[in-house]
Amino acid sequence: MQPIPQTSLKAGMCGEARTTVREADTAAAYGVGGINVYATPALVGLVESAALNAVKGHLAEGWSTVGMEVRLKHLAPTPVGMEVVARAVLQEIDGRRLVYSFEAYDEKEQIAVGLHQRYIVNMEKFNQKAQKQKVGKGEGKGG
Repeated sequence: MQPIPQTSLKAGMCGEARTTVREADTAAAYGVGGINVYATPALVGLVESAALNAVKGHLAEGWSTVGMEVRLKHLAPTPVGMEVVARAVLQEIDGRRLVYSFEAYDEKEQIAVGLHQRYIVNMEKFNQKAQKQKVGKGEGKGG
């Protein structure tokens, strides 16, 4: 395993991400329930963006983070047209593992709370590994 280059990460770093809920972000659009409110999978994406923004500029060039686990309580519905903001706070750094707490709010109230884990990766090596996943799905195998 390749060592992680020196970073300036420290607990307490915060990141934020915002969006306005669109039809494409609804549970109906995701095919989960047919309801026109902000879908949990879309909310997870916003939380991941907030966590990325917390460490943006603090990792060496060629390094990033990937999401590994999300524990989320989706507390309230948000209709199309409302703005949502997610805030993530880096709580723990354990080698490559980063642990964040997060909250999300719409224009009216808190809509989510939870924990998120990400891992620091070398982007080139990670992308190479991902491409190898294609082998075995018909590529390079005789029939």
